[in-house]
Amino acid sequence: MGSCLSVEEEERQQETENKSSSNKAGVCEDSTSPVKSGSVSSNTIVIISKSIKDLRQNPGNGDLDIFTYEEMKLATKQFRPDQVLGEGGFGIVYKGVIDENVRPGYKTTKVAIKVLDPEGLQGDREWLAEVNYLGQLRHPNLVKLIGYSCEDDHRLLVYEYMASGSLEKHLFIRVRATLTWQKRLKIALDTARGLAFLHGVEKPIIYRDFKTSNILLDADFNAKLSDFGLARVGPTGDQTHVSTRVMGTYGYAAPEYVMTGHLTARSDIYGFGVVLLEMLIGRRAMDKSRPSREHNLVEWARPLLNHSKKLLRILDPRIEGQYSIKILMKVANLAYQCLSQNPKGRPFMSQVIEILEPLVKHEMSREELILQSGDGCVTLYEVTKENKREQLKSESERKAEPIKNLQLNGRSKSELPKECELYDPSPDLPPVERSPIIEARD
Repeated sequence: MGSCLSVEEEERQQETENKSSSNKAGVCEDSTSPVKSGSVSSNTIVIISKSIKDLRQNPGNGDLDIFTYEEMKLATKQFRPDQVLGEGGFGIVYKGVIDENVRPGYKTTKVAIKVLDPEGLQGDREWLAEVNYLGQLRHPNLVKLIGYSCEDDHRLLVYEYMASGSLEKHLFIRVRATLTWQKRLKIALDTARGLAFLHGVEKPIIYRDFKTSNILLDADFNAKLSDFGLARVGPTGDQTHVSTRVMGTYGYAAPEYVMTGHLTARSDIYGFGVVLLEMLIGRRAMDKSRPSREHNLVEWARPLLNHSKKLLRILDPRIEGQYSIKILMKVANLAYQCLSQNPKGRPFMSQVIEILEPLVKHEMSREELILQSGDGCVTLYEVTKENKREQLKSESERKAEPIKNLQLNGRSKSELPKECELYDPSPDLPPVERSPIIEARD
């Protein structure tokens, strides 16, 4: 769920905003209200439960199942190590099954159970954010929250099981498993639809932590957004932005948000551009194992996106031969726009969808034709000998160049605003480092 910290100021600010808008149609702060906003067609969000005590007294959302801690132990086979799906700043995620043995009469359901570590980076506030947002919102491209458990000091969340894991694992960790060009485009479209839905509710929701590890894939590689611990209600009415503490993951956070704390829906669009770039290049947003000029993927690769020959030299080699240059350049140009330093230069998510939909449709149709023809592989362009030599030369130079100090958006670590501090959330990951968490300090 991102990073957890003391945010009393942000909480007070959120309460003030909620009170000022509580009389507007479709918005309610009474946690006992039966209003449901979970359907895809609804554009209303209800803010509920400000504390664990409030949640226990007024569960509010009847769509969520409330489980006992004992039921969670049964579902995960006593939290057995071989049931672990992953681990992060929040704690451990277990694979589980809820059936008749766990709760009589319950339809057998595969689930993912997130157990909040009481000594981890997160706390009740972010756990509640998950319940408040995912407990109400329903969309094909948002992970479904099935229920939760909140007994004593235990905090658990029960989600639908996503069989293919995270986009991060397929792009950077699973060496043998590669994502085809068509799958990458489809994932981009799925996540764009998820963000567009969040931005389109009556009180827009800013996701604030869009990154590959928060994009989960089902058995058919349909993509869904997960982890809403940092999400918050965005600007409404005459507001141009909301001011918050800087929270998120460095490398994905929009530059204007990092510098000013001003949060808008366009902050999410920048994060979308970073992920789209990662899928094009096959590299992490921040990678200190590479030469210093290549540490920050956006700074290094964005200037090359509008030049086809330069782009082909740095493109992920695992998708070589799977695309047409014309469509590749349209996708690259979209990433270029989303990564604009000027927030107003970025497209809305609705515009992103309009661009991606015909591209995905075209590529999927072409893939079907290839399968029908019985030819499993077609090369759509030829890598020239000159390009190949330059690529090999670049690889050789990269290996030979010593790693220099990490540059952060053109600045050294010492030049970052004092309220920001960088953390490495997953030191146990294999050799390539994950992007550090941004965490503001009082």
